[in-house]
Amino acid sequence: MSMHLTGRFPAYRPRRLRASAAMRRLVSETQLSASQLVLPLFVRPGRKLRRPVAAMPGVFQLSPDELLRETAAAREAGVPAILLFGIPDRKDARASGAYAANGIVQQAIRLLKRELPDLIVITDVCLCEYMEHGHCGIVRKGRGGVRIANDPTLKLLAQTALSHADAGADMVAPSDMMDGRVRAIRERLDRSGFEDTPILSYAAKFASAFYGPFREAAESAPRFGDRRSYQMDAANANEALREVAMDIEEGADIVMVKPALAYLDIIYRVKREFGYPTAAYAVSAEHAMTKAAAARGWIDERAVTLESLLAMKRAGADILITYAAVDVARWLSETGR
Repeated sequence: MSMHLTGRFPAYRPRRLRASAAMRRLVSETQLSASQLVLPLFVRPGRKLRRPVAAMPGVFQLSPDELLRETAAAREAGVPAILLFGIPDRKDARASGAYAANGIVQQAIRLLKRELPDLIVITDVCLCEYMEHGHCGIVRKGRGGVRIANDPTLKLLAQTALSHADAGADMVAPSDMMDGRVRAIRERLDRSGFEDTPILSYAAKFASAFYGPFREAAESAPRFGDRRSYQMDAANANEALREVAMDIEEGADIVMVKPALAYLDIIYRVKREFGYPTAAYAVSAEHAMTKAAAARGWIDERAVTLESLLAMKRAGADILITYAAVDVARWLSETGR
């Protein structure tokens, strides 16, 4: 149906439906709900540890006991799910802490599911935090220089996902961008009796400058080179659709676009093309920039945050991963949404 109304409906006066807050809510096309929110959290070994992340105001590296406290408060505010990242005490060349039976993420999952059984625990499946070099896969050296070895990495990713599912994770989320990792994880989970554990794939994850603060939070900055050989080029939209198609074919249940606000066109195209449940990750620099501008009185933090999330929803996102999830849930509660 054409949306061009000029001349066909001469009595149409859009402002009649904008006259009050109640009227605007009545005809609102896009709704935010706390039930759509996911809060990213960082856990590391220790007790009574709340280590602030300088570049991300309000974000902390948390010991398991503090993680439980933070998560319980988020749950009380109405946030139904978390996305969990682990920071080990020791790193090595095979990321052994990522899939250790008693690794920090595995410990945290068991604690959270025991104390907050209705919480949805999603775990980031990647190796960068656990690798001594900070890359997302096994490093190989050859005549062409250093490269990330795709297929050997898949085995470690699948092992990591299995260890998370075995500990009680409700969903696993591979973020490495290795080719074929969704299939490798799906097959490993299915063979091990976890065929009902869904996969949230970082399907279109771009090599973005917006990740800077996250690398401080996760202590995962590469010690050499960058991640452009495996994360996507910001210039490529059609390639993003191919990446998403591949992950769906391999068994992804939910697909993600990351970052979110600078990639609304990708979110829109992914949702329109595939109709799959789609997540948008409002990444660390989006959070940091909003916080920094708000601290200087340049913007209204609440208004800007909610408008940004509305843009992601309007573009087609079903799930909103945001460091502001607790604040957003409380703001929505105050407005009765």
